[in-house]
Amino acid sequence: MYTYFINNQLTNNYESLIFGLRELNSTEMLHYCSTPSTDPPITNEPFHFTSNYELRLYTSGCYYLDSNNRWQSDGLIVGSLTNVNETECLSTHLTTFAGGFLVLPAPINWNYVFANADFNRNKTIYITVICVSILYLLIMTYARYKDKKDIEKLGVLALEDNRKEDQYCYQIIVFTGNRKNAGTKSRVHFILAGDEDETQVRTFNHSKRQIFQRGQVDSFVMTIPKSLGKLNYIRVWHNNQDNSSWFLKYLIVRDLQTLEKSYFICQRWFAIDEDDGRIERLLPVSSELQMDKFAYILSKQTYYNISEDHLWFSIFSRPPSNTFTRVQRCTCCFVLLLTSMLLNILYYDQKNDAKSSTGGKSSLSFGPLYITPEQIGIGIIVELLVFIPSLCLIQFFRRIQPSRTPVSPLRQTLSQIKSIPTISSGKPNTKKSFRLKFPWWCLFLAYGLSFITAFVSIFFIIVRGIEFGDLKTQKWLTSLISGFFSSILLLEPIKICALTVFFACFIRTSDKDKQANEYLDDEAQIDLNNDEEYLQSTKQVRSASFISRSQLQFSPLSEWELEFLREKRSREKKMQLIMREVLSYICFLVLLNVVIYSNQVDHQFEQVNHLRKYLINLRGNEKISTIDEYWNWLETDFVEKIRAQDWYNGDPPRNLSGYFDDKTNRLIGWVRMRQIRVKSEPCSQWNSSCEYDLGLLNEEKRSFQPGWMNQTIQLSNLSVNKAFQYTDDGYVYEFRGRLSTLRSNLSVLHQFSWIDKQTRVIEIQLNLFNPNVNLFASVKLQTDFQSTGSIRFQSYINPFSFQMMSTLSELFCSIAYLMFIIYMMIEIIQSIRRMKIKYFHDVWSYINMGIIICSWTSLLIFVLKYQESKAIGKFFKETNGYDYIDLEYAVSLDQLLKNFLSLALFLGWIKFVRLCRFNRRISLFIQTLQHASRALWSFSLMFGVIFIAFLCLFYLLFISKLSTCANLYRTAVMLYEIILMSFDAHELINGSSFLGPFVFTLFTLIVVFICLSMFLTIINESFRYARDNLKSQRTEDEIIFTFMMKRFQCWIGISNDSYERDGMMPEKYYTPTDAFPNKVDQLLTALDRIYTNQRQ
Repeated sequence: MYTYFINNQLTNNYESLIFGLRELNSTEMLHYCSTPSTDPPITNEPFHFTSNYELRLYTSGCYYLDSNNRWQSDGLIVGSLTNVNETECLSTHLTTFAGGFLVLPAPINWNYVFANADFNRNKTIYITVICVSILYLLIMTYARYKDKKDIEKLGVLALEDNRKEDQYCYQIIVFTGNRKNAGTKSRVHFILAGDEDETQVRTFNHSKRQIFQRGQVDSFVMTIPKSLGKLNYIRVWHNNQDNSSWFLKYLIVRDLQTLEKSYFICQRWFAIDEDDGRIERLLPVSSELQMDKFAYILSKQTYYNISEDHLWFSIFSRPPSNTFTRVQRCTCCFVLLLTSMLLNILYYDQKNDAKSSTGGKSSLSFGPLYITPEQIGIGIIVELLVFIPSLCLIQFFRRIQPSRTPVSPLRQTLSQIKSIPTISSGKPNTKKSFRLKFPWWCLFLAYGLSFITAFVSIFFIIVRGIEFGDLKTQKWLTSLISGFFSSILLLEPIKICALTVFFACFIRTSDKDKQANEYLDDEAQIDLNNDEEYLQSTKQVRSASFISRSQLQFSPLSEWELEFLREKRSREKKMQLIMREVLSYICFLVLLNVVIYSNQVDHQFEQVNHLRKYLINLRGNEKISTIDEYWNWLETDFVEKIRAQDWYNGDPPRNLSGYFDDKTNRLIGWVRMRQIRVKSEPCSQWNSSCEYDLGLLNEEKRSFQPGWMNQTIQLSNLSVNKAFQYTDDGYVYEFRGRLSTLRSNLSVLHQFSWIDKQTRVIEIQLNLFNPNVNLFASVKLQTDFQSTGSIRFQSYINPFSFQMMSTLSELFCSIAYLMFIIYMMIEIIQSIRRMKIKYFHDVWSYINMGIIICSWTSLLIFVLKYQESKAIGKFFKETNGYDYIDLEYAVSLDQLLKNFLSLALFLGWIKFVRLCRFNRRISLFIQTLQHASRALWSFSLMFGVIFIAFLCLFYLLFISKLSTCANLYRTAVMLYEIILMSFDAHELINGSSFLGPFVFTLFTLIVVFICLSMFLTIINESFRYARDNLKSQRTEDEIIFTFMMKRFQCWIGISNDSYERDGMMPEKYYTPTDAFPNKVDQLLTALDRIYTNQRQ
């Protein structure tokens, strides 16, 4: 590494520095490097470099603060010891000075970039830029569409029931909540009351615009004959059209004559299926104390701040009245993104360079984390270079005035009310603070700057990506994506919410409502109090009564109507929940079956059956009854099969090294034969040695010489010597070498009595791989030499495969399955919080928890199996399969995975029965089991006692006479076969001519006839009770199912539901007296109409 330093005296009064590089040959290097005072010649001839090089530039400076608080560098020299991490300052005076330091990105090797700019070498960087550009175009299209829709939401609406002769105006601003299903399509009615009077029933509606949508702010102008005085309350309700709910945050009512504002805080639902189930509320005027409450201020400001101040979120949720459009926000977002990408890729990996260059010195460490001064400098530089241009661009867009002078929406609406005289704009608000504005044509300049910045950023991102190479670009892209999403989804919302909470706690300004101020247009104030024509019209109206509006069609729903609608809505919600449950669970069950069956490998049974027949050869093994016969089987039959022999025509087995003689299974490593022995203990009865059965305390763990002798025997065969040495696995012999060597070793082991009377277990272990079906197999042939002299054979063959999720569809199904499991967990947690201990009284709750436990346990085992498969695959690759690999851990993981997945699938299909509970037979089956549960528990206790009694009787009577009673397990199996009428009576008679038939008859009489009859009686009684119960009353599930079928028939047009269509109520909800108030209202309305017509 070569360093060339130029101090500030050499660069004084120079604006730029030009330098050149070239490579010295061996002669020049010897000449010029041996005499550093001699400089190499400077020529303009091109030179070719024989190796790559890296160039790094940095600048540094020394400054002091003069008496005028200005930074100067007179008398200060940057020392030659200055490097990339620290600055040396040499001073000629004693003034306090400081150092300046700037980290520059590495320069670009343009020759390398242009030589390696093809697409195939740099797919990642090109695809990244293309995806970002396409994403920008898509979001831009969406933003433009939403901007057009926002224009429709602007403006102040005049109520359609305003009358021309009404001259007194109120502005009403309605804030709909942002919760799910907070918007409504219902007709909303209200009555506004003050000290002097109250309005009649008025309606919020507009024929050309949807109002009261989620998160929307709607402004209306209401005209009335005269002032209401000081406002007291507002009564609001809706007609519950289409069972539509509505969440009202608050209302603002402003008297346009006096400009007095009144707040009505609600924060409640108007819905029959939410909150308290009411669709009518009386809202009093909110006091200053209520408006200063923390919850009100926080709820009012949080959503507005996030939707306005979070640049990315504001693309989708910006306030419609804001002049900073979605298209402009989208452009700023992507300019900010591309600028951030550019600076990140320029300074990428600088922190690692800082650590390697400093060696950990001059750094602050927190365990494995470290911070160096260069890292801090890089972070500050990147943040400043991203923040300052983005802030300037955003403010530039915000301060551009529209091309046309905007007309006040309130003034425009009032001018459309014909009875109101010509309105002049009030005096301008001289108290309004000055704010810099740009003319409308600056919008083109702003977009031009944005596109230029974007194109330059994209160009240098591609250039730096080409220099990085595809692999390093992928690492950079991963870090960039994680940082980007953590910023917009975590850091920015936390920052905005924290500031909102801070201002709500310490700087409470209840009247500072940014969202409301956009509709409270103070610049369009109307000075109606000084209008003589208006005052005369008001005086005339004051002497007249209200023009009556029909109240019948706008009256709130009665209690019996609400009760009917609540029950109807309750059924609809249950129907929706049932449909969602059925559809989601069918998808879950399909995914569960796909996940489980896709991991199953075919031909497993054929593989096990083949190996069992090939290796064990049961017919031959049944004749082995002595140790010598076992040695004969090993030396003549087994050892011949573990090495590939000649083909049937005498050809040698080419390319079959390591294969079995069946030519299809490859042996992994070698075969191991391990022995477990017992100690020889003295027999007190016969004064001789005895070898008991294997126990915890009598296992032999000493090492011996060949022949189980303690004296030293010189034997050249190491494999035979190791067979007599004790290890953690017992005494082990490894079948390693050629076939002739194996035969010789087995003969020597036989000669030295490796298997004798102290041997209790011989276990042959081997691992196979069948490449034809991609199956591994762990084979364990266990031979038990019992103390009675008998020999028992057992075989354990476990096939498995390491192939997991080999296709993209399997991976997708597995991820979707895990998402369903997380969804089920959330639902269970919510149910436990809602029902508490009652949740555990239902048997289906345990089935749900069983599915979740099995699924997560399977995931854990799957991860462990994947890690084990990677380790085994790496070891197999290193040894080419010629070293022994212990597959017992992998086999146990595979078996556990199969068990838990099988249990999860079983519970999944059992739960499917619950989804069929609408069927009468299924419901009858479930109720029968529920009613019989207590009786079955008592019967099970009684049956268990009787069965255990007969189990002990048969076992003790026939333990030495019948093979089926050799142990308790076999005896229990035999008794269950007798219950199922599958038994051999001759076997019992041969065991004991009298006791056999006697105990068999006793067991048949008590268990088969009496106990099973009692069991059937319990089931019949419960079935009869459940059937009668279903006949007498319909279950809730049947009612909902009937309701679903009626709705489906109405939807396809098969039948009609007249009372639902016409709004008629069933008789159980209706009484004649409920209609009396409506009749009185109709009568008074008719009399008022007659009186008004006579006056006119």
